[in-house]
Amino acid sequence: MLTSILNLFAIIAITHFRKLHTLTNFMLLSLAVSDFFVGLVVLPVEGVSWKICWTLGDLTCVMFYILTMTLFIASVGNIVLISVDRYVAICQPMHYQRRITKNTVRIGIAVCWFYSFIYSVLFFLEYVKDPGKYKSCEGKCAVHYSIEVDTIFGFVVPFCIIIILYTRVVIVAISQARAMRSHVRALTFKMSKRSEIKAVRNLGIIVLVYLACYCPYYCVGFSGTYITILGTPLVVITYLLIYLNSCLNPLMYILLYPWFRKAFKLIVTLQIMKPGSSDLNII
Repeated sequence: MLTSILNLFAIIAITHFRKLHTLTNFMLLSLAVSDFFVGLVVLPVEGVSWKICWTLGDLTCVMFYILTMTLFIASVGNIVLISVDRYVAICQPMHYQRRITKNTVRIGIAVCWFYSFIYSVLFFLEYVKDPGKYKSCEGKCAVHYSIEVDTIFGFVVPFCIIIILYTRVVIVAISQARAMRSHVRALTFKMSKRSEIKAVRNLGIIVLVYLACYCPYYCVGFSGTYITILGTPLVVITYLLIYLNSCLNPLMYILLYPWFRKAFKLIVTLQIMKPGSSDLNII
């Protein structure tokens, strides 16, 4: 519920208020959509399937896993798009309007979702051809896949891209702050120092949360550890951490923006139902 609600607020805020119709926010919107469906569809079905037998058929089971992987790959892909956007905005500000246009954003988002779907279908292609080939018993919905391939394309590659881009962003932000410091006085020095701290803090939050949610699952998967905690397999707990990332994404990428807090109040108090509310300046 929390995952769905947080991302739904983000979707409503960005789509309703015209002032929020920016290129960066459209990437945030795509991220919120993927995480919203994780909370609305994937988590409830996963929770029910752990308690009762799967009665929807083998093909539906495979389609559910394709949907799940599509949403997760799309979520990570949208984070990469946001990383590229911020990299161009900070490191190449003179070329931002020329390189980051409506068409490039639309194409980027479309390619992200198309790639996520095709990758997921190819990943489970063997099960699509023969859904019940590896079924161990009736009433079970489970698939086996290559943890190595999933690790490389679902974790290592996007993580490396994000790290490289954000590291470059921090280096440029710090160098700009130091350049300003040499030309201005004490007041601006304090502002520059705060900008340095903020840039490093944001990078640290993004990297740590991403690692904290994804790294345990892949570490447990590679080690082949079969430990249970309070009757729950450790691999299941680490799998839930990946789901948790869909809840934390709106907190990291949206709640940090002041405009979201204003939009949140307007949505909760139903002020968005009033005529002309979409034209309010909440930035």
